[in-house]
Amino acid sequence: MLDKTERMNAFLDFYGMLLTEKQQSVLNYHYREDFSYSEIAELIGTSRTAVYDLIKRSEALLEYYEEKMQLLKRYQLRMKCYEKLNALHIEKVTEIVAECMETE
Repeated sequence: MLDKTERMNAFLDFYGMLLTEKQQSVLNYHYREDFSYSEIAELIGTSRTAVYDLIKRSEALLEYYEEKMQLLKRYQLRMKCYEKLNALHIEKVTEIVAECMETE
């Protein structure tokens, strides 16, 4: 299981474009740049509480998207399958797996 920061970063990769620009930027500041609520509030000209609320609502939205579409879950399952196939050490299979992974 991924920790919260890794999970939110993965959600941003999969579902970020479904968020508003403001939601994306605030989550990027918080999870990718490791800014505090106060630092983000100062950057975007709002209160710390407003940033906290926006982050919590955006996180819930990302969780909802994953619940409905399960893109991250399916991606993780595919990666496990690729690892098992690579562990067979069959040259042709390894080539096909590498080709598949390039499309991920």
